[in-house]
Amino acid sequence: MAIIVNIDVIMAKRKMSAGELSERIGITPANLSILKNNKAKAIRFSTLEEICKALDCQPGDILEYAKDKD
Repeated sequence: MAIIVNIDVIMAKRKMSAGELSERIGITPANLSILKNNKAKAIRFSTLEEICKALDCQPGDILEYAKDKD
């Protein structure tokens, strides 16, 4: 997939655990794990907004586009 999710990087910078983040944004730890491991097919803007609020970051800090290798 061409979109890479870098939530782990920002979480580490903020010294926040996955459990704490999932609780703050209101999703299950399992769903957060799907996001963190680049297994998600989509993300709601409302969830993205809550992640950005909790981590005090911009969407571009956690989402990255990488061109697929042909």
